[in-house]
Amino acid sequence: MSQNILQYESKVWSTADLLIASGIKQSDFPKYMMPYFAMIMLESRLIRHYKELLKDFDAETIKDIDDVNDFIEEFKDYNIGYNDLVIKNQKTLAEICRNDKTFDNDFDAYLKAFDPETKELLGVDRGNTEEKYLDISGVSGQLRKKDILFDTVKKWSEIDLTPFNNSDITTLEEHIKRKWADISAETAGEQYTPDDIISLISEIILSKIKDNGEFLTIYDPTCGGGNLLFGVEDRIKEHFNRPTKTYGEDWSDSLYALAKIESRFRNDSDIRYGNTLTNISFIEKQFDIIVANPPYGVDWKGYKKDIENDTTERFHALPSISDGQFLFTQHILSQLDTKGLSVVVHNGSTLFSGDAGSGESNIRKYFFDNDWVEAIIQMPTDEFFNTGIYTYLWIFNKNKSEERKDKVILIDGSKFYEPLKKSKGKKRKEMVYDNRKTIIDALTNFKDTEYARVFDKWHFYFNKQAIMLTNVDENGLTLEDRLPIKKNKAGESIRANSIKLNPIKVHQKIEDEEIEITEFVLTDFDTTRHDSLFDYFSNHIKPLIANFDQSIPYLSVDTEKANYYFDTEKESIVAVHKNGADVMGNGKIVIKPTFKKATKIREASITISVELTPDYEKDYEVIPYNPIEVENQQDIANFMAKYITKPFRYIENTIGVEINFNKVFYKPEKLRSIKEIVIDLKELENKLSNLEQELVL
Repeated sequence: MSQNILQYESKVWSTADLLIASGIKQSDFPKYMMPYFAMIMLESRLIRHYKELLKDFDAETIKDIDDVNDFIEEFKDYNIGYNDLVIKNQKTLAEICRNDKTFDNDFDAYLKAFDPETKELLGVDRGNTEEKYLDISGVSGQLRKKDILFDTVKKWSEIDLTPFNNSDITTLEEHIKRKWADISAETAGEQYTPDDIISLISEIILSKIKDNGEFLTIYDPTCGGGNLLFGVEDRIKEHFNRPTKTYGEDWSDSLYALAKIESRFRNDSDIRYGNTLTNISFIEKQFDIIVANPPYGVDWKGYKKDIENDTTERFHALPSISDGQFLFTQHILSQLDTKGLSVVVHNGSTLFSGDAGSGESNIRKYFFDNDWVEAIIQMPTDEFFNTGIYTYLWIFNKNKSEERKDKVILIDGSKFYEPLKKSKGKKRKEMVYDNRKTIIDALTNFKDTEYARVFDKWHFYFNKQAIMLTNVDENGLTLEDRLPIKKNKAGESIRANSIKLNPIKVHQKIEDEEIEITEFVLTDFDTTRHDSLFDYFSNHIKPLIANFDQSIPYLSVDTEKANYYFDTEKESIVAVHKNGADVMGNGKIVIKPTFKKATKIREASITISVELTPDYEKDYEVIPYNPIEVENQQDIANFMAKYITKPFRYIENTIGVEINFNKVFYKPEKLRSIKEIVIDLKELENKLSNLEQELVL
């Protein structure tokens, strides 16, 4: 890779000086710069190809119109784009900018001389309702209005990229897109994956595939400008002699245009425009290699219906509406060949967000159930240009070796970096070759080290066992044991859900105020205060009953035979009869108002019922998972016997999956010995004593 190409980075950014002077916001620079950068990049490659093709022709023999036409037809057959002025008339952008008097007409003719597809990509003379990706005509109109169009285009024309090959120009393009990402990307890392991370991803892939000469398909469903996709392809070609074809898709108009233009100068590449999640461009394809750095922390509510109604069966579960990362990952795995390999960049939320049974947990479980996850690698912070958070490489392998089946390696690469001498946006660290080699070696060796841990995949599973606890009083009694026995429809003896009372009075004193109910069927109301019986029910009876609180002494219910109250100290319902007190056990006094509408034979009424019920409390216990069902159930039972002291019954058990890097690689701080601390304290005491003596003197 030639380093001379990077001298043009500062020249490209010098074109922004005119934008600043014209009051254009920095965040809008990509909008004004991308079309012209694409234009000079394209022109330089067309000129370079023209010169190379000319070598196949004898320049002296291209004299008549037929010879010229043959040359042009062969040029067009390469499908890399075409400009009639540049190729046929040898009139470049630099030539046009030599005469400011004719510039407007010449520049307009120059743009119109491109082939139809290029004009569509650049946005040449595209109306507001027409499909366009870049908007060179619109941007040029804005700059013409500010009277800086000629000066701007002239500056761009002075950037001569013709001496450089496609790979060199791609390098410059990646550096420019990185700066655009710094100032304009709304989502962290959305536009640009750093070179060192691309190298690491490529080296991971190279460590897993063979140099066998077989055709290799590489796909990026969120390809942006193509730097990750094409970067991986270039690095594979540098090391292996394997023919490749790249496939990419993106929904960003401008970045798609840059990737599409770039793809035309590659041997075999297919880049398409569209939303990967709602419009599958390559539905018939299965790919050998898939790489992606999908946007994270971006909601998908704008196409929620499309996702929910998707018929491709690629979405096993749906993540939180606020973050669509795992939608892309599920799409990726649906298009990964049965022997394929994928490396996907995610943030930390994909490891642990969502409880058992949530969309995220079910998606992780789906990946692990199918045994597709081979490794997860934690990257250093401050590695990406727009975010300083930890990021992670998920390595999916549908063709695991036998010894790696049902196993996953976690690699902590957070310490493997070199600090940059000068930060690039939020990127302050770089993973140099030795750092990356340490990670590749760990992945290759697949053994426990200080920074790598191999687990059975089941290690990341857990039971979330729901139970219904029955609260008991201080003596371990519960009202559940006092519920009456009744027969169900099948003639079986079962316990009733409650003990129904026939109250004559309910009362409780709260903060010197006595709350009391003595009527339990109401049909009359104060018409001066309420519009209707329902209004009386809603705005008086319900709030009144809501004030009763058995956690405060003493909620009391009188019936003709007994008085019932909740003893807050004993945590028990007590029934006081003529013959004495009966401690019934822990439970609840439930007072419930009901409004009954009028019928043909009955007027509207309010009824207030009182019943005694056991006090149930739903709880969840998180318990390690065992893949053998019988043993898993026994482990749950053993856990309950050890930790749960109240009566309970099992409800549902939900199996979740999460990965906790911090827990795996946590290193507790080593505490100093008491002897060391005492020595330090004595030294401080001596210093204080000396200071006191100096003050006295």
